[in-house]
Amino acid sequence: MDNISKPAISPNPIILKKTSVYPREAEILKELRNATTNHPLGFMGTSPDAGQLMALLLKLLNAKKTIEVGVFTGYSLLLTALNTPCDGKITALDPDRKAYEIGLPFIKKDCVLHKIDYIESPALSILDKLPQDPANEGTFDFAFVDADKNNYWNYHERLIELVKIGGIVAYDNTLWGGTVALPDMTVSEPKREWRRFTLAFNEAIPRDSRLELAFVSIGDGLTICRRIH
Repeated sequence: MDNISKPAISPNPIILKKTSVYPREAEILKELRNATTNHPLGFMGTSPDAGQLMALLLKLLNAKKTIEVGVFTGYSLLLTALNTPCDGKITALDPDRKAYEIGLPFIKKDCVLHKIDYIESPALSILDKLPQDPANEGTFDFAFVDADKNNYWNYHERLIELVKIGGIVAYDNTLWGGTVALPDMTVSEPKREWRRFTLAFNEAIPRDSRLELAFVSIGDGLTICRRIH
């Protein structure tokens, strides 16, 4: 056995994306991603490598009814629309319509607007109303959350009851820029508070016996939960 230690090599994420992500990214998604870079908060858009995994999950689930909490300019929303059937339905919740309208021309261009029910509202009030209709509880195939980190657990408690058994809820940004692995005092003040919310969520989610769990360190961290009961 070779006992000689080898230096650790950290893969360059840009090279990896150029190799296996960007060549498979739909042209319309690339156009929307480029348009989002001009937004002051352009970094908030879903990473295309996380999107690639989402697309695969949607197809494996044969997802038809989905829900999205946090839309921003709509990269993940458009991706979901592209990877669900013609009669698929996406409930999209976000109070910032101005950001959503950046992506709207691309959604219309690809003729998938009919799949989307965009609701301009904070998500919690809508998530509380949805179970009042028996057609909603336990009927969603897939949910995606990329929103305010202080409410991740609140969203989780509602979404895990809305997705069907075998359905998936995916939470973005659970690495929070890598700060979850750093000592608290080394993190800049603007990121510190949401780092604490993210850490609290990351610590709580494995204790939920209603789900199976996988954490994937792509993009800014993606936590994938499959409801089992």
